[in-house]
Amino acid sequence: MDVIAESLQRRTFAIISHPDAGKTTLTEKFLLYSGAVQVAGAVHAREGRRSARSDWMELEQQRGISISSTVMQFPYLVKGGVADGTEYTMNLLDTPGHRDFSEDTYRVLSAVDAVVMVLDAAKGIEAQTLKLFQVCRSRNLPVITFLNKYDRPGRDPLELLDEIEQQIRLRPTPVTWPVGSGDEFQGLVNRRTQ
Repeated sequence: MDVIAESLQRRTFAIISHPDAGKTTLTEKFLLYSGAVQVAGAVHAREGRRSARSDWMELEQQRGISISSTVMQFPYLVKGGVADGTEYTMNLLDTPGHRDFSEDTYRVLSAVDAVVMVLDAAKGIEAQTLKLFQVCRSRNLPVITFLNKYDRPGRDPLELLDEIEQQIRLRPTPVTWPVGSGDEFQGLVNRRTQ
């Protein structure tokens, strides 16, 4: 096996955030939409529903929080562009958000190519997310910000973009835009394809 060729076909990214912003739920959706699983699990699984794959420890399932980072792997086939038809192996790391378990997250951030920072649309940038972002900045990691929970009452998207720009000095460029929020949430518009 050619180790260099294999490593060029792999991408590793971590999902970071304050507790309860939706990291584990987003992880489940990545697995579902990649085809790695047929049914997404839930953080607080009810009877008959599958619990989240990344929260595999009994204590994680009982408390509804991630205690240790979990790596999941799925294939990703590039469609369009220069790399059209190239298949990558994606390593997705669901990290703990709670500060009591942050050492595990700091270690993970030393071994990833990029980060998905999840923000709760009602709360914006929270203390633990800000700390984790500062670690990402010190390691020059690319960051994709994901504003989550627009299906619940939340803050205005422009207000959140201003907060991101002011607090962490990133200039956000939305790929999608929410239509409504809370009970009036209608979905997302892909800004590139409309």
